[in-house]
Amino acid sequence: MEIPSLKGACAPLIQPLTLLSSRTLLSLAIFASPAYAACPANYPETGAIEQHIEHDDIANNKASIAHIHRLGKQLFVAKFNLCDGQGRPATTGGGVKRAADQPAFIRTSSPETNSCAGCHSQPAIGGSGEFVVNAFILAQRLDPVTESVSSDFSNERNTLGMHGSGAIEMLAREMTFELRAQAQELPDGVHTLQSKGIRFKIRKEHGAVVESEGINTDLMVRPFNQSGNIATLRHFSVDAMNHHHGMQAEERFDLNPGKGFDKDHDEDGVERELSIGDITALTVYQATLPVPQQVLPHSRKKRQAVLLGAKKFNDIGCNSCHVPELTLNVPVFSEPSPLNAAHTFNDTSRSIRWDMTTEGKAPRLLKNQDGTATVRAYTDLKRHNLCDPKGTPDAIRFFCNEKLDQSRPAQDGNPGAEYFITRKLWDVGSSAPYGHRGDITTLTEAILYHGGEARQSRDGFTLLPLSEQQAVIQFLKSLQVVDE
Repeated sequence: MEIPSLKGACAPLIQPLTLLSSRTLLSLAIFASPAYAACPANYPETGAIEQHIEHDDIANNKASIAHIHRLGKQLFVAKFNLCDGQGRPATTGGGVKRAADQPAFIRTSSPETNSCAGCHSQPAIGGSGEFVVNAFILAQRLDPVTESVSSDFSNERNTLGMHGSGAIEMLAREMTFELRAQAQELPDGVHTLQSKGIRFKIRKEHGAVVESEGINTDLMVRPFNQSGNIATLRHFSVDAMNHHHGMQAEERFDLNPGKGFDKDHDEDGVERELSIGDITALTVYQATLPVPQQVLPHSRKKRQAVLLGAKKFNDIGCNSCHVPELTLNVPVFSEPSPLNAAHTFNDTSRSIRWDMTTEGKAPRLLKNQDGTATVRAYTDLKRHNLCDPKGTPDAIRFFCNEKLDQSRPAQDGNPGAEYFITRKLWDVGSSAPYGHRGDITTLTEAILYHGGEARQSRDGFTLLPLSEQQAVIQFLKSLQVVDE
């Protein structure tokens, strides 16, 4: 039996957006289908994405944030296939050209999954992942690919949860602008900058920052990726799509021929695999995920234990890095960000904006009387070394198992492979396993493995009576993702 042609015959997975203008709902035009489909004519299946989203159709508040969130979620859970352009046979995960023999799936050098939700799923879509979905960071750049999980070739990393990411990006954005403004006014020499109560030591020479503590010398706070290597959700999404799925965003590849790219850079027969609007919707989805909350137990005795644990957490100094709350001066998210990387869309004249205290999926940030919002993320968004010096008696170096420095360029002032950004604890009650490799099964172990800059707090925990140690753990377990 002859299989009929499917060209133009399939109902869209992503429905047209609605536009609110003068209180009238209008239908928006959306780009229909990829210019070239990898699936042959008369093929009985189509891609997971049957219509792409145009950024200008959702920019400047033309569509509701709730609607864009739904579109972004559809892309986040979509299982991309060869008709979408899944795979990158002729490029590495870093976008470098190679012989067109990259496998469609390979666990180590990736692509290793066809859905964002395949790894970000615990306890809800957008959350963290178990050890089984660890990624092997930097192996994606290798040509030929590697099948080895050795630390000589990659940094094995556990999947982080994305809940509350909108607030985290905006905190980092405000801190970046504040730190840069302060540094610009200072003469050469050693200085301490401060933003949100967090201190960063720097040294300037000939008007430029040449050394920095806990941050790159460009003074950009990068809250995403465990080494603090990515500043914005859009950058995170564009790179992850290429790295993990082999889905190449047009803003990085199709629209950058002058940078050595082209419309079918990975030579899989599909152009415009992800439109600018697709990435915008993905970014909005992640930025509007619920903010983690403290969930107090019903039992009065257990609530008292949580409150005691919070006090002891502060008493032993854990709050010096895991800062309980930071103030967001303006709780309005805008996308694209002016801090988006050069290979991502950053035309801020075509922005989407929303108030994170009133829009997005609940629970949301709460607005203070002065218009600010308090972000209770338990982090300072600063890099720290949790490793005791080599050779010291009873040295704790559990978190020092990575051999490769992920940061680029090296001269940008990144301190090296032993430094990680302070883990946000506001979802720690929902995000087991623990540690950057996801190889810690209890919070107690995670605490006891702290050395280096956190050694004093770790030792303080060991000196607490057992009942107070248990209270600290109960406090941490009360910090959870609440996703209805």
